[in-house]
Amino acid sequence: MWRPALTLAIGMGTFLGAAAPTQAAQDPQPEAAASGYLNLHQCAYYASSLDDHFSTFVTPSGDGRYSTGTKHSATADTAAACGPGNGNHVPIPILHGVKALNLTAGRYLNLQQCDYYRSASTDRFTTLVTPSGDGRYSTGTKVSNTPETSPTCGPGNGSHVPNPGLSGVKALDLNAGRHLNLHQCVYYSERLKSHLTSVVTSPDTRYSTGTKVSDTIDTKPACGPGNGDYVLIPILSAVKSIPLR
Repeated sequence: MWRPALTLAIGMGTFLGAAAPTQAAQDPQPEAAASGYLNLHQCAYYASSLDDHFSTFVTPSGDGRYSTGTKHSATADTAAACGPGNGNHVPIPILHGVKALNLTAGRYLNLQQCDYYRSASTDRFTTLVTPSGDGRYSTGTKVSNTPETSPTCGPGNGSHVPNPGLSGVKALDLNAGRHLNLHQCVYYSERLKSHLTSVVTSPDTRYSTGTKVSDTIDTKPACGPGNGDYVLIPILSAVKSIPLR
């Protein structure tokens, strides 16, 4: 009479003992850290007839003539890849730049935006990386273990000078997700015949952007409304979702 009960108990013990390895095998593994390079390409364009500069960092959603080579790669880029412009706004190579950011160098991507402004012609342009041909418009964009709270911008050339209201820094936690969603918002003032590009939200939040690290892939740029004079230009705005691993 006792024998079947003993057999059942042994059988149950064997079953319960076998369950533990199965559960352990289902435990999620830690997500891999960011790796490789974020090759951040900066392309600058200028129309002499308007005395108007503007910059792109990702290829616009509606006009590939202002394309850039921004991407994730196992190798470091050394020259900016930029589109030809539209024949009126043409590339300005001395203001182009590329920064190969080693994603293993720290926890934070400190994305620094420096806006430069020339009051005489109400002309402005933005840098995220130091131009290859003119270090006076430098930025401090880098990967490090310290989140930064203010941008480090060059002095400009005395004519185009730093504009703190449209400059800013975003410390992006590379552990926050698998994708860098880089939002580019381009604005234009018909009255002033002047463009403005924003990738990082600055103190003037009317030009805010949705740039972030997350596990989701953004497909539409999130941009502020502008100030009523400078209005959003959708064909030059865009978002690029860049894998970090």
